[in-house]
Amino acid sequence: MQDWLLKYSQLSQRQQKPLFFKSIPVKKMKLKELESCLQEVDVFEEPKLLLEQYPTRPHIAACMLYTIHNTFDDIENKLVADLGCGCGVLSVGAAVLGAGLCVGFDIDKDALEIFSSNVEQFELPNIDMIQCDVCLLQSDRFSKRFDTVIMNPPFGTKHNKGMDMQFLRTALDMATGVVYSLHKTSTREHIQKKADDWKVKMEVIAELRYDLPASYKFHKKKSVDIEVDFIRFSMK
Repeated sequence: MQDWLLKYSQLSQRQQKPLFFKSIPVKKMKLKELESCLQEVDVFEEPKLLLEQYPTRPHIAACMLYTIHNTFDDIENKLVADLGCGCGVLSVGAAVLGAGLCVGFDIDKDALEIFSSNVEQFELPNIDMIQCDVCLLQSDRFSKRFDTVIMNPPFGTKHNKGMDMQFLRTALDMATGVVYSLHKTSTREHIQKKADDWKVKMEVIAELRYDLPASYKFHKKKSVDIEVDFIRFSMK
């Protein structure tokens, strides 16, 4: 059995719950409490431009996860994948909300080292991570293995044109149930056409303003607001 599946099995048998925030029942955790928790997650010190490493802000991450958990019940006791997990803000949030196991996937070793440090800091037993290129994942190994896939993928601009769709295609292949993702609102029509082609139901849950901080030297403004869609994809 693969290491992460074995870990999920062991956690399920022991019914082990996250230790951080253990005094707050998962169902009753408030949005502000979740956001406060995610504010403690360490992020990139030197983000890499070619990988479009922009951390998911705690407020957006909390809103995403709170909705997934409370509106759709797609986190607690579920096997969750976080594609392009970076430093792990979405994975940490999913684990805190009671995921059976959340597995983060990222190509960047440096990001995963920060992720690992965050896991130790939060004392979360229900997280694992895999270093890999999400666009080159072996479909036979991960196909239909996860209940829920969450991600904030590269927007597919500049050097990464089309990568957002590659991430989405991979996520849909990995999920048995649903995929939750952020995409630029300007690409909505294109994504809807792809969803129709793939026979997947697409629902825009919320329209958000993604506050993109000035992370690179060429950025002239302190931050830029980008309109993004928070989308739920489900199998028809």
